[in-house]
Amino acid sequence: MPTLKPLNDRLILKAVAAEEKTSGGIFLPDSAQEKPTEAEVIAVGPGKTLDNGKVVPIEVKPGDIVLYSKYGGTEIKLAGEEYIILRQDDILAIKEN
Repeated sequence: MPTLKPLNDRLILKAVAAEEKTSGGIFLPDSAQEKPTEAEVIAVGPGKTLDNGKVVPIEVKPGDIVLYSKYGGTEIKLAGEEYIILRQDDILAIKEN
């Protein structure tokens, strides 16, 4: 797999699969499934550089499961895998066990 290195305050995520059936057991076709908003962090950039030159570090790390804004980021396909590149500001929460 090619290596992706995000710049600034960007993250690379791999979406967690969407639910294929309802809680009642009804299977949903692809067109009826909601767009996933949960993903695993694959890589993080160094952080956001402020006007004064200071770098604000990224708050998440590779391996974290996060919730992100539904229409945030850019979807890319690389080596047959789908990834999402987005800014840290589009991360809504870190999912903890």
